Amino acid sequence: MILEEQGERLHEETIPIKAAEIQTERKTRVIKMSGISGDWYEALKGEFSKPYYRTLFQTVNEEYRTRLIFPPAEDIFNAFHLTPLKKVKVVILGQDPYHNNGQAHGLCFSVKKGVDVPPSLVNIYKELHDDLGCTIPDHGCLTKWANQGVLMLNTVLTVRAHQANSHRGIGWEEFTDAAIRALAEEREHLVFILWGGYAQRKGAFIDRSKHLVLSSAHPSPLSAYNGFFGNKHFSKTNAYLREHGEKEIIF
Repeated sequence: MILEEQGERLHEETIPIKAAEIQTERKTRVIKMSGISGDWYEALKGEFSKPYYRTLFQTVNEEYRTRLIFPPAEDIFNAFHLTPLKKVKVVILGQDPYHNNGQAHGLCFSVKKGVDVPPSLVNIYKELHDDLGCTIPDHGCLTKWANQGVLMLNTVLTVRAHQANSHRGIGWEEFTDAAIRALAEEREHLVFILWGGYAQRKGAFIDRSKHLVLSSAHPSPLSAYNGFFGNKHFSKTNAYLREHGEKEIIF
């Protein structure tokens, strides 16, 4: 199964998938899926027995069986795997995963090495360079950020190939709301970076007296010149972390 339905624990198992889009010979394919564990499991386990999660479980499993879905099943929860709850310093909220072949790997805005850097990330890198003077890497993989405590969280964790927003409204939003709420309520002095109206609405409930919330236009080429460029969110993030005794993020 893609998602564990026990209501007690997500765990790792193998599942058969039949999808003509994935394999032209229509053979059964087995993939491996890693579930949520550790402190994120403890924070989110109450979600697994809720009605919306059962519907989400059924929908996602059926989608992976019958369609080409991104990211690969084993990467769905990468943001949680790479950045345990207790190590989170910064949260960057995205929308849904990249929907073209080979792009999405479970971190918002990030792509694996060897994949062309998407336009929004090109603009993120430009702002990073202008703000902090960082050398821009020749790839778009942001696992370096995630390993330092930057939770790179899409609010919807799966998408149909070549169909943006196709999994919006199936239950992921409620699940990621619970993750954001756990951080906002259980932790203090985090930085929440909200680019674009969608992310800003998603983070409206975050207590600004406990956390730093940075908002601006989205880095998409359609909106980056309307307030994303020049927002200096990277330097503001590190200044806040220093102020509260945390190590800076090496972006």
